[in-house]
Parts: sequence; C-alpha cells; structure tokens
Amino acid sequence: MLGILSFLGFTLLVGIISYLATRSTDEKSSDGYFLGGRSLTAGVIAGSLLLTNLSTEQIVGLNGSAYKDGLSVMAWETLAAIAMVVAAIFLLPRYLKGGLTTVPQFLANRFDVTTKTITSGLFLTGYVVVLLPVILYSGSVAISGMFNVPEMLNVSDSTALVICIWGIGIIGSIYAVFGGLKAVAVSDSINAIGLIIGGILIPVFGLMAIGDGSVLAGLDTLVSSDPERFDSTGNHGQEVPFSTIFTGMMLVQLFYWGTNQQIIQRALGAKNLAEGQKGLLLASFLKILGPLILVLPGMIAYHYFDGNLESSDLAYPALVGAVLPKYLVGFFAAVLFGAILSSFNSVLNSSVTLFGIDIYKQHINKEAPEGTVVKYGKIFGVCLALAAMFIAPLIANAGSLFNYLQEINGIYNIPILTIIVVGYLTKRVPAIAAKIAIFMGSGLYIVSQFIVGPYRVEKALEAARASGITDEAALNLVEADAYPHYLHVMAILFLLNAGIMLLIGKFYPRKEAFEQQYTKQVEITPFKYVKQFGAIICLIVIGVYIYFAK
Repeated sequence: MLGILSFLGFTLLVGIISYLATRSTDEKSSDGYFLGGRSLTAGVIAGSLLLTNLSTEQIVGLNGSAYKDGLSVMAWETLAAIAMVVAAIFLLPRYLKGGLTTVPQFLANRFDVTTKTITSGLFLTGYVVVLLPVILYSGSVAISGMFNVPEMLNVSDSTALVICIWGIGIIGSIYAVFGGLKAVAVSDSINAIGLIIGGILIPVFGLMAIGDGSVLAGLDTLVSSDPERFDSTGNHGQEVPFSTIFTGMMLVQLFYWGTNQQIIQRALGAKNLAEGQKGLLLASFLKILGPLILVLPGMIAYHYFDGNLESSDLAYPALVGAVLPKYLVGFFAAVLFGAILSSFNSVLNSSVTLFGIDIYKQHINKEAPEGTVVKYGKIFGVCLALAAMFIAPLIANAGSLFNYLQEINGIYNIPILTIIVVGYLTKRVPAIAAKIAIFMGSGLYIVSQFIVGPYRVEKALEAARASGITDEAALNLVEADAYPHYLHVMAILFLLNAGIMLLIGKFYPRKEAFEQQYTKQVEITPFKYVKQFGAIICLIVIGVYIYFAK
C-alpha cells in the first residue's frame, strides 16, 4: 500500500506542476501549443531530451543486451553524445534560422511540398503503427508486473494488461494533446530528475548485493569475475560489433538526435539558439553517464543470476525485484511510469504537430487560423492515441521489442537522414532526387532485411546444422557471417542514396540555387563556447572507449 501511495503521490505532483506551467502558454497559438511558445530554456530542453528516449523498451531492452554482450552495447548511449554535439553545431542553427516548427518544413523549402508530405507521412506511419503501441505495451507489462495488477484487481493477465494500456494512454494523451509541448517538456524535466535518482539506485543496490553491502567491493567483484565483459569494442556476432560504430551506428544516432521530430522538437522550442545549444550540450554530457542506468544493471544481473535467466529481457526486472528494498518500489514505479509517459506523450505531441502543420494546414484547410489548426491537431491526437491503445494488446507476441524497433525504424530513418544531409550540403540537387532517395532507400532496405537477409541466414543455418554444428555460440557466428549487420546495410544504402542524389543534381540540377532565408522568428546568436564544449564532450567519449578497449 505504501508503494502505491508513493507512486500516486509522485505522479500527481508532476501532473500539477506541468499543468501550472501551461497556464502561461497560449494554446490557441500554433507556436505556443506546438513549440511551447518557443520559451524552453537549456535545463528544460536537456531534461526533456534525456527522458524522451527513455522508456521500458530502452531500459529493459538495452540492459537485456548488456546481460548478453556486456559493455559493448553502451554505443547506443555514449555515441548519442557526439550526435547531439553535431546537431547543436550544424543542424540547430539552420533549423532556427528557418523558423521551423517541424523538420519536414525544411524539406518543403529545400525541395517541394510533396517531399515534405511524404516525409511527414513516413514519420506518422512509424509512430502510429510501431512506436506508440510498443511503448504502451512494454510499459504496461512493466507496471502490471511491478504492482502485480492481476492479483490486485483479481483479473486475468490479459485484462490487467489492457487496463494498464488504457490508463497509460489516457494520462499520456492528457499531457500531450491538451498540454502541448510545454507541458510535455516540463513533466519530462521533473521525471528526468526522478529517473536519474531511481535509475542509479538499481546498480547501487545491485553492487551492494554482490559486494556484501559495499558498492566498491561489488564493483571490484564484478570486474574481476568477468573482465572480458568490460570491453567497449564489441566482437563479431554480438549486437554491436566494433566496426558498426563507424558505419550505421553514427547514422542512426544522427537521425535520432538531429532529425527525428519526436526528439528535435524540444530544441526547436528553445527561446533562442544559445539556449537550444546549451540544452543539447548539457544533455549530451549527461548522456555519457547513460550506461550507469541502461547497461550496468544488465551486467550486474548476469553476475547476480550466474547467467541463468530464461531470457535476457528478464535481467532488469529480475534485478529490481531482487535487490530494491520494498519501500522504494512505489517511488521507482512512479519514475518508470514517468519514463513511459515521456516517450508516449512526446511521440504523440510530435504526431499532432506533424499533422496540424504539415497535413491539415498544408492540404486540408490552407486558410485555417492558428486556433483551428490547433483544434484539429488535438482531434487527430485523440484519434491517434485511441488507435494506439487498441493496437497495443495485439503485439503481445511480437518477440524482442528492442530489436524489433531498431530493425523496423531503418525503413524510414536512413532515407530521411539522407535527403536532409544532402539538402543542407548542396544547393542544386532537385526535388525529384529526394523523392527517388526516399522510395528507393525504403524499398531496398525492406528487400534487404525482410526478404534477402532472412533467406541467406536460414540457408546458412540449415547448412551448419546439416554439418553437425549444434553449439549456440557457433550458430550465432554462422548467422553473423551469412549476411551483413543491419547497421552496415544502413551505411551502404546511405552512401548509395546520397550518390544517386548527387548524380541527379549534376545532370539535372534545379534552375536556381537554394538559399536559406533568415525568418527572424528566433534569435540565432550561437552559444559562445559551443564548439569548445562540443570538442570536450567528443574527447571524453573517445577517451571512455579507449579506456575500456581490450
């Protein structure tokens, strides 16, 4: 009962503070609703950025990967710091100079409206079909299990799951649809503090459990017992081989932290360029500490349970249940609930923004006043949330959600990144090149990863088993050798798409060179030390890799 009360108390407090924060925002203004009135400060941006991408599929999934492969999976976190530095120095000044509300708006200016609409459609499809339902489902599994909802309400597991899905969905919708970006960003910042505190408590208690009450003794035991698992360079056959860091991994990070509407919308809401850059830099520095929450617990779980768990995805919840004192369960559940809500409402708010600005205003009612755009954006958000709540229970048998998300997102993230990068770096590549890159990039990736790749892998495994190979580790290497890692495939397609766009631009250039105009909507004087701090952060990341390299 104490756990439930602390959970409800912390969640209610966040809601009240977020509500009060929205009172100063004009929600009838599209700028006020979609970008929080462009008033977000560096601290709010940093906290919101950190929590936006943290939810149960990351916390549970990445720790599960660390349970299997060790420290090498930290690339998903530490390399994000470099991507945010690039976004702060290269992309954000250009976004704010153009007064952008959404990333696809740049594509309309650089190429044409059709390119923007296609890109917005790709974002929305990925959000509603994959991301929102997965967030709801994985979050509901965590909350239901933590509070043992089936026993508490005397219902079946499936019924408890549906109850949690709709509870999270309704609360998240209220935050995102009716509060706008400012409510989302403020609640994210508060929850980020709780997540850092609660997230660090898990490895602390875990190390104490294996170190007879001492954190340092536990860390020494963990390192000395499995030193090979503290290797920052992933081996062939693991989830993140070292070579992928220099290919698709950095491309995925650049897309996620620099062009993904769900993420970059926080920086687009900055009161000025300097605040936006400081927010990105602060978040990038804190991101280096991400493995303490998203990797170390999985490694502790491997030692604590002697690697005998039935599934690696059980590593984090099993460790929490084993080492966290009962009186902290409610607080940690509230923090986890905040992380779930953060991912859900940030995706939903971004979807509402994309629809309102890029679809409704552009194609349905071009003369609509700002209040009307916001109104129909909210209606679309409610419909989107309802659709996600109905879809979420249907993905119970989808398998590993973390790998599922990474693989599916490749359908649209690399094509979109390609046309944005080429669009900014060139002036005469025409709109037709962008359209070809989007459709060809998505099509080739689908063929590669869901037709050719599985066929090649299955044939290789059949041949290996026929020759008498039955060892799981050996079969894993056979699978890795059968077809290139999907991150390598992304890099290959990025170069191919960019090359085709450049060739089209050479032989069929647009008549007039593109020149970005300064809209003067946001002050774009950069942070004085942005390059210096960015260089320091990049050097720290490189130093971490060198220190842990075996």
